[in-house]
Amino acid sequence: RMRGAVISTRLCNALPLCATGFAISAEWGRVGKIGLTGVVNAMRFVLTAVIFLLGMFDLFMGLNFLFNPDATAAGFGLAGLGNQGTSTLRADFAAFFGVIAVCMILGAWRRNGDLLLVPAALMGTAVVVRAVSVMLDGTYPGWPIPMAVEAVHVLVLIAAWRVLPHHK
Repeated sequence: RMRGAVISTRLCNALPLCATGFAISAEWGRVGKIGLTGVVNAMRFVLTAVIFLLGMFDLFMGLNFLFNPDATAAGFGLAGLGNQGTSTLRADFAAFFGVIAVCMILGAWRRNGDLLLVPAALMGTAVVVRAVSVMLDGTYPGWPIPMAVEAVHVLVLIAAWRVLPHHK
């Protein structure tokens, strides 16, 4: 019998979305205990969950543009003119939101920070161009809402990129 020897395993290895860092430790002759291994691991868990949820939001937005482009575009102040306009709405916006969603969901699922740079760049570009448009064209009712959504995406994605592992 080995006194004081510790057997430790990571609970999260079995669950891809779980980035909690909870560790199950059992010492010989004692009951096992579960403890949080650090604040960074708690932040990883929260950021991973938020990214996954934001990715699902973007996925549904992309699917709305794919299957119902005219009604979805109306919520953005857009209208497709004829089949060409509807096709453009369907293709461009479904691709924009779809790529963002897939990268966010896969990045969260695999805990891969590098995958999060693509949606961060796309959303960052969108918020900068919206700011330029506000300066050049002026404001419109509700203009801060899309900018805030895009800015939150960028902040969460960059924060997660800093704490999630990078894969080569």
